[in-house]
Amino acid sequence: MKSILVVLFTFGVVTAFAQKKPTAKHLQEFDAYVEAVRKEWNVPGLAITVVKDNQVIFKKGYGVRELGKSDPVDTQTLFACASTTKAMTVTLMGMLVDEGKVAWNDPVYKYLPELQFSDPYLTREVRVRDLLTHNTGIGGTDFFTGAMTIPANEMFRRMVYVKPSYSLRSGFVYQNIMYSAAGRIIERLTGKRWSEVMQERIFDPLGMTQTAPKRGLSKSTNMTKPHFNVNDTIRVIDYGADSEIGSAGAVWSSVDDMSKWIICMLDSSKYSGGRLVKPETWAEIFKPQTMFPEDEYPTMQVLKPSWMTYGLGWYQHDYKGHKVNFHTGSLAGLTAITGQLPDEKLGVYVFGNYDHAEVRHVLLYKTLDWFALGGNRDWNAEFKTLYATLKQNDGKAAKAFLEKRVANTAPSLPLKDYTGTYSSLLYGKAVVTLEDNKLVFNINDNALNATLAHWHFDTFYGPYKKNWYGKALARFSLNTSGKIDSLVFGGMDFKKE
Repeated sequence: MKSILVVLFTFGVVTAFAQKKPTAKHLQEFDAYVEAVRKEWNVPGLAITVVKDNQVIFKKGYGVRELGKSDPVDTQTLFACASTTKAMTVTLMGMLVDEGKVAWNDPVYKYLPELQFSDPYLTREVRVRDLLTHNTGIGGTDFFTGAMTIPANEMFRRMVYVKPSYSLRSGFVYQNIMYSAAGRIIERLTGKRWSEVMQERIFDPLGMTQTAPKRGLSKSTNMTKPHFNVNDTIRVIDYGADSEIGSAGAVWSSVDDMSKWIICMLDSSKYSGGRLVKPETWAEIFKPQTMFPEDEYPTMQVLKPSWMTYGLGWYQHDYKGHKVNFHTGSLAGLTAITGQLPDEKLGVYVFGNYDHAEVRHVLLYKTLDWFALGGNRDWNAEFKTLYATLKQNDGKAAKAFLEKRVANTAPSLPLKDYTGTYSSLLYGKAVVTLEDNKLVFNINDNALNATLAHWHFDTFYGPYKKNWYGKALARFSLNTSGKIDSLVFGGMDFKKE
């Protein structure tokens, strides 16, 4: 029998034991803890909901929607769900599995023949399940959305030029484009847009009236702004465009609505009108499908779990002898995290409006302790130390890069000879012009822009136009005739036309 215990709260450290029903004092002290750690991590605005035994036991907004303005975050403020959207896409696919329209192990080419890979074996053997478990063998291809503005079908067409990073089902590399492919399969099978199916088959039945499949489809004015640390100053940045790969991470919602989603997922997909998927399909979604490596999440260095798996749209690991299901979501300037302790019927969802605000991990594991498992582990101190160390390592790497610059070199050719149009079947087009003795790079019709000064030899370095993107590096190569032959910009290879 779990007992109700006294709770001691000091700044950043909480001692608590699991209790069946939290007291008012217990909730007040958790509230104070959330606000304290939010301020320590400098997050402008945050919202959190905690669900236990099919009931919302805590739900609140903190801080402001936008720095410099007084509009507060409340429980109806919309944030980006980002990659926590993936679990919703998986659930939609599960509904179609239940209806006999698709099977998890069906070959993808059966529904999406335009998705071709460089290896015909891969094209033939990739299954619907593989799209949802990040183990097709194709490495990260986020350049399709970060450096281009092309439709998803064009991304699929270009996938044939991407060389596999590992053999099918032998590794794990996070892959957003494959979730886009899953969304397109849903569209093919339903005859409707993914966003329409999401609205009709999940949001409407669950009463998620504030949630939108994409930011552009929301009519709410109670919406947060994204924030980023630029040159040691936290500032508001632009919203990213509504993604062409929405099924990988486009949903916007509030903690009011995400409470309903958490209850549904913890209760084997049940809701007041029935259930979203059959019990066996729900079980399949949370069944471990593959392993993920420790370096996928730095927090695993602190947690040191005995096992780490990925289900269908959910990361998983052990903690204090219990199974945890979780997933983060990250867009430029915005964060999310959700986690479950299934055997305790406990779930939590946290939104933030500051880029990679890792206080989300603090709140996830503190919630598991506070409302179920007990203990006084200082997650805040441990994760702050972890991320401070990672930041220091990044700083050392940046310093090492700067120190490798070879002084007193000059470009091989006059700067005007580097200008022109460069192209790639995979990466698209780069146009290089000259302005004020610097090279100006326009990648794929202004999807990316950067102005770079000479660095050394035939390498150029400088800031992106959107300075929260950081710095860009461009390297030119000459052919045997001494003329410019190719360009590598941000790791993307282009040939001069």
